[in-house]
Amino acid sequence: MSQTAAPAAAQEGGPATQPPPRRRLAFHSLRVEEIRELTADAVEVAFAVPEALAQEFSFVPGQHIAVRTRIDGHEVRRSYSLCAPPDGRQLRIGVKETPDGLFSSFVRRELTVGDELEVMNPQGTFTSEVQSGRIVAIAAGSGITPVMALGAAALREKPGCTFTLVYANRSSADVMFLEELADLKDRYPARFDMHHVLSAEGRSAELYSGRIDAPKLDALLTHLVPPETVDEWFLCGPLPLVELARTRLDAHGVERARIRFELFNTGRPGEDRAPAPRRTRPDEETGPQASIRFTLDGRTGTVRTPRRSPETILAAALRSRPDVPYACAGGVCGTCKAKLCAGTVDMADNFALEPDELAAGYVLTCQSTPTSEVVDVDYDQ
Repeated sequence: MSQTAAPAAAQEGGPATQPPPRRRLAFHSLRVEEIRELTADAVEVAFAVPEALAQEFSFVPGQHIAVRTRIDGHEVRRSYSLCAPPDGRQLRIGVKETPDGLFSSFVRRELTVGDELEVMNPQGTFTSEVQSGRIVAIAAGSGITPVMALGAAALREKPGCTFTLVYANRSSADVMFLEELADLKDRYPARFDMHHVLSAEGRSAELYSGRIDAPKLDALLTHLVPPETVDEWFLCGPLPLVELARTRLDAHGVERARIRFELFNTGRPGEDRAPAPRRTRPDEETGPQASIRFTLDGRTGTVRTPRRSPETILAAALRSRPDVPYACAGGVCGTCKAKLCAGTVDMADNFALEPDELAAGYVLTCQSTPTSEVVDVDYDQ
């Protein structure tokens, strides 16, 4: 995907859902205060937030954090959604162990109360703006984590809102936050509507049995959540489900401005073992060079990368500034987002930026390589 610096006029208007203000992204050491089992392969981890860092870790329901540690001598980073509304004392994330998952297996099997991990302050635009009306979330597996925070906050703080959840899992034993969901249903019986779809466990209604495919989603949109009754949509899960849901919502005439989406993975093999950003090899450092100028925390630096085999902007910037923000390095979390102020880039993958962000000139620096002699990006905008 080629991306060119957007003209200044593209900044006017902005998205239908304005993101929370960006702040300096930095890691802070937080203590693990609680680890609670959710299912046979998933846990909830609570980090204690010291009073001195309360402002740094304030957040809006639906946002996520990056977590960093060292495993077998190597730095590992992952991004996790916050699964409970803000209380000023804790950050809570849900972690589901994946096959051969490096970080998720470490959390599930080795992390203990009292350990400290490096945690980046919250960010993200998977947030709600409506004050009244109907909110619908379609989630699968651990995609429930940000939806838990969104739903609980909407029901508690917005009496004019109703919340409908369509939640897909393999079986009832795989449902994360089962008790919390039941508690929300008991507390808000007239405003919270919950529908479990199980792919490997028979249900009394065919609509709730089997995988969510296009015909099943069309039936849900026709009989359960007619789009004309919905004010805001949230989609969270693996890439195939999110893409399917967006496609079917398009077919039913839902405006993209009313849809927010977030991925917990792209479905690629070995994704939880994603490497750090690729760096230039010594044998690639000769020949014509591209100049990458980047601004971070008000400071501007310049690095160069080979035109014939360029690094990503993120990898090049990390050679000069190790504090350049990133988490997944796979185009999913959006932590490395920056404004392209000059030049052109090729962005390999994008699973995080919305069309309005692309139109305004934002790029994912972990996926963007220079295609012009000079590139200028700003992490502060």
